[in-house]
Amino acid sequence: MGDCLLYFVVLCLFLVNALAFFLFGMDKWKARHARRRVPESALLTVALLGGALGAWIGMKCWHHKTLHARFRYGVPFLLVTQFLLLGFAFCKL
Repeated sequence: MGDCLLYFVVLCLFLVNALAFFLFGMDKWKARHARRRVPESALLTVALLGGALGAWIGMKCWHHKTLHARFRYGVPFLLVTQFLLLGFAFCKL
């Protein structure tokens, strides 16, 4: 039972990080093409829900939202927090 839960958590983390990466790329594309943007609240929410790594990689890959303080400091803070929580969870297994 424990292995199934672990695989489920890893799959969910992969999907939410892929979504975050995709959303940052899509928002950058929309910004360049004067299209309706992805709300900042949506970007931050996906990062908060476990997608901080994907958000951070998306920020670096597309040089997007790197000058906004809430992203510049908030996403790395969420990333460190999520790694610490994940490490704590694995130590308790």
